[in-house]
Amino acid sequence: MTISRRSLVLVVMIALLGVTFAVVELPGRPAQAATAKRVLAISVDGLSVTAIDRLGPKRLPNIYRLMRGGASTREARSEYEQNVTLPNHTSMVTSRRITRATHGHGVTWNTDRSWMTVQKAAGHPVSSVFSQVERTGRSSALFASKSKFGLFDRSWPSIDRFVVDGDADLAARAARDLASKKRAFTFVHLGSPDHYGHRDGGMSAAYRASVIRTDARIGRLLKAIDSSTTLKRSTYVVLTADHGFKAGAKDHSAHVYANYRIPFVVWGPGVARGASLYRLNPDFRAPGTSRPTYAGKQPIRNGDLGNLALDLLGLGPIPGSTLNSTQSLDIR
Repeated sequence: MTISRRSLVLVVMIALLGVTFAVVELPGRPAQAATAKRVLAISVDGLSVTAIDRLGPKRLPNIYRLMRGGASTREARSEYEQNVTLPNHTSMVTSRRITRATHGHGVTWNTDRSWMTVQKAAGHPVSSVFSQVERTGRSSALFASKSKFGLFDRSWPSIDRFVVDGDADLAARAARDLASKKRAFTFVHLGSPDHYGHRDGGMSAAYRASVIRTDARIGRLLKAIDSSTTLKRSTYVVLTADHGFKAGAKDHSAHVYANYRIPFVVWGPGVARGASLYRLNPDFRAPGTSRPTYAGKQPIRNGDLGNLALDLLGLGPIPGSTLNSTQSLDIR
């Protein structure tokens, strides 16, 4: 069978056009992550660094496993403006500061307002780690122990599964979901220490017991990862808190060191084992006991979480974000 020169040219042109069309992406959509990495973000509401230090590895084996097997600091900070649950968690998933007038998300309340969204609070569209994951065609989930996290479900309908439950059942449901679903990003909020801190005071017997129980629930999530070779090879865990608790206090003023001092831990494949996040990141400044503003070199903040998660997934930063917006927080 013979092919004319004109026919041959036509065949080549069609082939080239096919290749061209195959690599064109829709405008404004980020490229799909090159690998099927996953991120499990765990926020322990009211987790005090003092509790981590005093309870130690025998009573908190899972938190210490993450710290010893990953990169961490006990001197991360909450957002400067407030260190209460809903404003700080909104910063975690948007990587924005709080104050609306300075490009923040505007969520300044800490109650269940069923008519509100983050977009209404900010006065304009606000993206999140959830919406960015959805744009790649991958899945996300949010497991929370407080109903006011419905704010996120209303603000970003791209969240594929939203669950509110008590900590024990929540951890079990999240563990099953990790094992059975291929989600890119899962956020788990565990609220027990905050409850007992407000009821009985920071470092009270009830508070310490709740931190120990929370560690066991974190262990249940880690067991789900351990049970799968695929999950072990692909899953990063980021552990942090919205605030701490001063011993004996039943509130958490933003001006008290024990309250604005929080842990930040990253664990997973390729993460530097037992490393200090500040030693790995000279562009960030260890704050000592201070409460830095947003001027100058920044401490590691819980609000860095959203853009770090996207970086670990191989995706770009959240549009409009201001915390870790260059995705420069290094974990290797």
